[in-house]
Amino acid sequence: MLNSNSVLHKYLNVHSAYLPKAVPEKDMLTFISNKSGSPQVWKWDNLTLQIEQLTNLNDRVLSVYHSPSGEKVIIGMDEDGNEQQQFYLLTNKGEIEELIVSPGNFHYFGGWSPDESKIAFSSNRRHPGYFDVYVFDFNTNTTKIVFKNDGKCIPLCWTKNGKKIILSMPDTNIDNTLYVLDVNTSHLFQLGRKNTLARYQWLEVVTDTYQPPELTNDGKGGFLLTDEEQETLGVFKFSFANPNILQEVFTLKKWDIEEIKLSPSEKKLAYTINEGGISQLGIYNLESKTHQQINELPTGVVSSLSWLNNDELIFCLKSAVLPGDVWKISIKSMTIERITSIGEEKEVEHLWIEPDLCSYYSFDGQEIPYFYYGKKDLSQPIVVYVHGGPEHQTRSEFHPVIQFLASEGFGVVAPNVRGSMGYGRTYVKLDDGQNRMDAVADLTWLVKDLIASKSVDPEKVGIMGRSYGGFMVLAAMAHYPDIWAAGVDIVGISHFKTFLENTGPWRKNLREFEYGKLENNKDYFEQIAPLNHTDSISAPLLLFHGRNDTRVPVSEAEQISANLKGQGKQVELLVFEDEGHQTVKIKNHIKMNTMIVQFMEKYLK
Repeated sequence: MLNSNSVLHKYLNVHSAYLPKAVPEKDMLTFISNKSGSPQVWKWDNLTLQIEQLTNLNDRVLSVYHSPSGEKVIIGMDEDGNEQQQFYLLTNKGEIEELIVSPGNFHYFGGWSPDESKIAFSSNRRHPGYFDVYVFDFNTNTTKIVFKNDGKCIPLCWTKNGKKIILSMPDTNIDNTLYVLDVNTSHLFQLGRKNTLARYQWLEVVTDTYQPPELTNDGKGGFLLTDEEQETLGVFKFSFANPNILQEVFTLKKWDIEEIKLSPSEKKLAYTINEGGISQLGIYNLESKTHQQINELPTGVVSSLSWLNNDELIFCLKSAVLPGDVWKISIKSMTIERITSIGEEKEVEHLWIEPDLCSYYSFDGQEIPYFYYGKKDLSQPIVVYVHGGPEHQTRSEFHPVIQFLASEGFGVVAPNVRGSMGYGRTYVKLDDGQNRMDAVADLTWLVKDLIASKSVDPEKVGIMGRSYGGFMVLAAMAHYPDIWAAGVDIVGISHFKTFLENTGPWRKNLREFEYGKLENNKDYFEQIAPLNHTDSISAPLLLFHGRNDTRVPVSEAEQISANLKGQGKQVELLVFEDEGHQTVKIKNHIKMNTMIVQFMEKYLK
């Protein structure tokens, strides 16, 4: 029988498969998996049903991009978690060759040209905060700038004639605009309504890029997602002839259509719906204008849709009890198959539990949803887990530490407080600017509700969070100190002023749309900063940060740790020298989460 420490190590060593992509013309797919210890490229063959590891590199693979013929493949890789992605050509022998490498700079892939002679990408080589669009020509082995941009810019794909590139440029922290760039003349025109703030396309969190629109083979236009003048993302058709006019295909009033993928025959459109953190998969017949819902899948999150052929659709499926694998569905026969089993962990998976989806009402009557992992109607210590972003969303996905804490007798509560994505434009903007502390107050009212509805012991409530969730931890402990018995902050913000002064230049302007401009909100930032209220923090605090973090500088953790230590308070900081904003390396993953579990055991039990 496994002891608790062995079980935790088993949980932390659980592997997954994600970001599957069909290889054009090859009847096979690639995916990324951490099965070998770090994220690497793997291949699955539809004929032999065999799985093969294609790369075994020193650093993590972030992305994979196949050429239109399937003959060439480019991978994106960073170094020690710094997110400064570089591109490499993967040979048939599994070796990599440098392709687009400029250490110290970021790169976003913009697709292969239809004839495979060129690729597009953007990079901040000219200025830390400016992302210009480049084209690399394989025939001449040369790179040239085709568009200069004094801000962030991500190329998404080439048009079917190979003469234009579709670009995404952010307008706010959540909104963006799509433009079509003529490669030869640098002329731009916009897709969608002008002078309107909206989201266009689905943001892939893993690669921090928007998915490209689905283009039709006739070169006239295609399909995209937008919440233009509405609350949620819906499916719209566009044409290059009338680019500012979008034709609605279908939308849902309450939920986002999150991802779409056009079949090779262009007769079907696969799509996912985000229903409060749980996915629904559907197929829309473009000829009959009818929907076919796929109801036989496990409850979880579906992503990375890709067609193997006109009948077979592949995707990644994750859930609270499924760490992540590649699945396939045959549309004609409605046959569903899990084609990888990398997420299986037979020794401990029987211990994993599905959470309940619940809600409560906050101080102003706003309804707040949350996932609850734990026993029913029994007093037990509680850990509140706060997501980052702030506009991210906790979803029904596997989280090893949440599952372990739940198995050890903790109740774990993962709320989507105001400001979270997935519930419409109004909800995601409820914490903007000087409404910031309303979201922190939501956490206090959550605990009050848990005490009343689940008999929670008010002396045994802890809190933890990563990135912006780390700020929420610090703010909750500083402004509502009597609520919390322990706190864990992972790569969090301790003062918005110092954060905005030191974060990456390309991020500062976008973050200011959420938090407020630095020059106009200095007094408010001083008022709410956890760093300025450390005298109120009474509970023990555990801090983690990556030295190579390009989003939230390590100084955010160092300054509050030093401040609390100067007061003789219980605080511990661990800085990983070989990590960035994410904790990727398994040895660090194990060390950090072992410390978190021991910390919560000590102060909540």
